[in-house]
Amino acid sequence: MSENELGNFLRARRDEVTPAEVGLPPGNRRRAPGLRRAEVAMLAGVSVEYLIRLEQGRDRHPSPQVIAALAGPLRLTVSERSHLYRLTKVASGFSCGANLRDPVREVRPGLRAVLDQLEPAAAVLLNQVGDVLAHTAGFRRLAGPIGLLDGAEPNLNRYVFTDPRARQAYPDWAHVADEQVAALKDGPPRPDFAAELTVLAGADFTERVARVPGLPRAHGLVRLEHPAAGALRLTYEILQLPGDEGMRLLIQLPADDATADALRGIAPLRLVAG
Repeated sequence: MSENELGNFLRARRDEVTPAEVGLPPGNRRRAPGLRRAEVAMLAGVSVEYLIRLEQGRDRHPSPQVIAALAGPLRLTVSERSHLYRLTKVASGFSCGANLRDPVREVRPGLRAVLDQLEPAAAVLLNQVGDVLAHTAGFRRLAGPIGLLDGAEPNLNRYVFTDPRARQAYPDWAHVADEQVAALKDGPPRPDFAAELTVLAGADFTERVARVPGLPRAHGLVRLEHPAAGALRLTYEILQLPGDEGMRLLIQLPADDATADALRGIAPLRLVAG
């Protein structure tokens, strides 16, 4: 592996993006079809000198905000943003768990027994960063078809901010995103996870961090567009679990008879709750 993987990645992506893709005229006397450093710097709001230092490996510690700013003109996908973020951590010797306790991921038997008693309601246990730790079959019937439970380690925050399906599933996506930021801020600081979302989601996340207070609603109503059940209206209750470092129980129930009837029409899934 090169000693300057970060710079190599930035140069490679700059060479692959054409001016037309970012709304710039092609210009004359281009030695390569990609973007010039000055163009990337202008679009990202950084200096050309700083971009040169990054590409040459003389600065390997860009902030998450700078990474997010570069991701736009470089046309990075979510996977590429995540890769770039990992490269900066490797280059700086930073470990996600440095000076921080890992978010709680173990679910004690008593909490799993509580979930069993809540069937067939849609209920899920989340930790502070939004990892889905365990859930009822009722929750899987809601969340599975919209893609929230995809992957080995599903996470509600990553789904809301980085999965295009979330904006289709939640007609009031902006409100849902506000509440997720409020919940993330309502507890011990998680600068590691916040930095990751800054890179992956950019302004959709950082604007809310600056604006939304850490006061998530303990109850409310959410609308959901379900592929099988159609338009649903769900009331929710969030119970904070004392002594579990930010673990919370989210329970969703039909808000009206039409939603209850629609949910009864979904064929039960035979998969075991996570």
